[in-house]
Amino acid sequence: MRSSLAPGVWFLRSFSRDSWFRGFTLLLTFLIYTCYHMSRKPISIVKSRLHQNCSELIKPINDTHSLNDTSWCSWSPFDKDDYKELLGAVDNAFLVAYAIGMFISGIFGERLPLRYYLSAGMLLSGLFTSLFGLGYFWNIHVLWYFVLIQICNGLVQTTGWPSVVACVGNWFGKGKRGFIMGIWNSHTSVGNILGSLIAGIWVNQEWGLSFIVPGVITAIMGIITFLFLIEYPEDVDCAPPQHHDVSDKDQDNPEDPENSPYPNRETIQETVTSCSKEPCAEPVAISFLGALKIPGVIEFSFCLLFAKLVSYTFLYWLPLYIFNVAHFGAKEAGDLSTLFDVGGIIGGIMAGLISDYTNGRATTCCIMLILAAPMMFLYNYFGQSGIVSSIVMLIICGMLVNGPYALITTAVSADLGTHKSLKGNAKALSTVSAIIDGTGSIGAALGPLLAGLISPTGWNNVFYMLISADILACLLLCRLVYKEILAWKSSLSKGRGYKEI
Repeated sequence: MRSSLAPGVWFLRSFSRDSWFRGFTLLLTFLIYTCYHMSRKPISIVKSRLHQNCSELIKPINDTHSLNDTSWCSWSPFDKDDYKELLGAVDNAFLVAYAIGMFISGIFGERLPLRYYLSAGMLLSGLFTSLFGLGYFWNIHVLWYFVLIQICNGLVQTTGWPSVVACVGNWFGKGKRGFIMGIWNSHTSVGNILGSLIAGIWVNQEWGLSFIVPGVITAIMGIITFLFLIEYPEDVDCAPPQHHDVSDKDQDNPEDPENSPYPNRETIQETVTSCSKEPCAEPVAISFLGALKIPGVIEFSFCLLFAKLVSYTFLYWLPLYIFNVAHFGAKEAGDLSTLFDVGGIIGGIMAGLISDYTNGRATTCCIMLILAAPMMFLYNYFGQSGIVSSIVMLIICGMLVNGPYALITTAVSADLGTHKSLKGNAKALSTVSAIIDGTGSIGAALGPLLAGLISPTGWNNVFYMLISADILACLLLCRLVYKEILAWKSSLSKGRGYKEI
């Protein structure tokens, strides 16, 4: 039995053309995950305010700090010399909870109505984001409060990614999935940019509002999600997408026992027609181990671990790096860091477009990762020599770092979640997305933690760590790249299309 229709959907049914509803679902899920990322970004902007050099500021008359104390205006407990370790602990409270919760979240996401699951997650995420900011107005100076809030927020934010990927996967077939999802995945960068700009408004004044405002917006979006989200095309009498090309049935590789023939166009049409007339049997949700057995899941998962390690280190530490190395103010550093996300938008679209054209997801990721390593080295050594070079290199770094990350978490996850070995059971989408993003989130937790531990020894060492992780991510895709090259050679020799991994 399909999920009940959202209340706000009834007035939309008069416009029930497939393309209109697909566009509406794409836009709504885009806004949903934009809000998720928007609520994560403020902590990276506010870091430079929680601990700052106060030597150029005038002390209040009743201040009790010593004359030589240059951090008297910082927010306790982040006013001591170990502030980088404490800020790293706050980051990792969120990221570790997110990584652990992600493996569980996908399983729940396939067994609960996505509309209820997402709505509850967004309301709770808005609540915990706001509670972090309320620590300013409640004058809270104990570390455990901020760590506890981050743990709770990390857990509830795991409701987002598996659910939106599953929802988009329910509506869109494989055809131009890379390009469509490349554009759609810009919600990550758009959310980061909005979070940076909103947090920057209050960072030098009442920094608590830098969290409260994104939290309120996220909660409001949760209500909109409850009213309007459409989980399945069948809920509004739309035809479900075709996840595989019918012509693929002629391309079965006898060496790959996972592959099976596809139904022809008539069979697909009959299935759609019969499902619209009477309820179809609900597919059984896949198990965790069953999802791991899908070809390519393990390789892409561990590749994403290292790719996300690099991306999230930039996400959480780039504003502070610019603040310390380029000596910009807190707001200016936050604004300049958004250029990395602008590059991420371009990189995600380019990666999707190229991988659609070449049918080489792994090869596209591998080439971008290879180019990212020298670009990060150049940015660290020459990026702060001038504002023009800093802008150009930040955008290019964002393209090359976030391009593979975006492709793996969207088009690759959707491809593997609707793999041929599943024989049409799309119930694996949420679990596969959760496994891939959950493994990646382990890297997302390790990156900022390592950056916090390594940065006291010098920012150069942080970049060496990022370059090493980037190279490891590239190496993990070697087997899949080799398979894609063999498939291209076979396609050229036989005049047939590319066979998916």
